[in-house]
Amino acid sequence: MNDKIIKVLSEKVDPVLASHFGGIKLTAFKDGIAYVKMTGGCSTCPSAQFTIEDVVKDMVIQEIPEVKDVVLDLSVGEDLLDMAREILKKEK
Repeated sequence: MNDKIIKVLSEKVDPVLASHFGGIKLTAFKDGIAYVKMTGGCSTCPSAQFTIEDVVKDMVIQEIPEVKDVVLDLSVGEDLLDMAREILKKEK
């Protein structure tokens, strides 16, 4: 299922988000719910939640009916934590 979702995100959603200098990636699929993170310019957009609800969810569910919902993953990734650690080291 992950591969099907990734394909839809890559082929259908990413081109739309690219016009806003962003993208999207699947972080998990569990119990019919696809968890996604926005990337690039979309990762800090205050309208990201609306984009998920109004654009991404419809595109994914239309292509893959087994997906019941698409949820924005707001967790902090290890890459961001590493960047913050490096900045804090330099400030000491």
